[in-house]
Amino acid sequence: MVKGNFEIPHQHFKKDWQNRVRTWFNQPARKLRRRKARQAKAKAIFPRPTAGALRPVVHSQTVRYNMKVRSGRGFTLEELKEAGIPRKLAPTIGICVDHRRKNRSLEGLTANVQRLKAYKTNLVVFPRNAKKPKAGDSTAADLAKADQFTGLIQPIVKAAAGAPEFVAVTAAMKDPKKGVYKKLRTERMNVRQVGPRIKTALEAAAAEKDKVKAAA
Repeated sequence: MVKGNFEIPHQHFKKDWQNRVRTWFNQPARKLRRRKARQAKAKAIFPRPTAGALRPVVHSQTVRYNMKVRSGRGFTLEELKEAGIPRKLAPTIGICVDHRRKNRSLEGLTANVQRLKAYKTNLVVFPRNAKKPKAGDSTAADLAKADQFTGLIQPIVKAAAGAPEFVAVTAAMKDPKKGVYKKLRTERMNVRQVGPRIKTALEAAAAEKDKVKAAA
């Protein structure tokens, strides 16, 4: 129901609205184009993983988000040292390095070191020259079984929430004379009455002393 003596709004339906409609008819073609691009990229970087390099697990910034974990920019030099990986070798075997980040906790350092060690156990290093393999390169048997890895490398798994703890309700909790609300009110009253009670005790002690002097 219209309230007040206002002008009735005019509906403008004769604008050239057909030219202002955004269509999405190229979506199937773009889907095919992206798929071909992924295939071409995987072929170009073979035998490296399609997801790219390995990244560390870090906590988000600020108090609001620091309980969440995500993938970081790169592993610290301390983490690489603990895992036994030279800093200059790491980028060549698919490990991101961030020399600016610092380890603030032992738990984060340990988690990323274990992540690096697990990556090393599954790593297959192809030699630059198949006729002259160097130290650290994988054996011919491992190279024959190697295949390009698709998907995320060691995806971050969120920790499952723990089971809730239940507290048994006792008869003392149900007693209205010993309830939590009454206990809190009593303690608040005790805090407020500290000064007056001290004053009353001093006055009573002074009055008792005067009475003793008067009797003497």
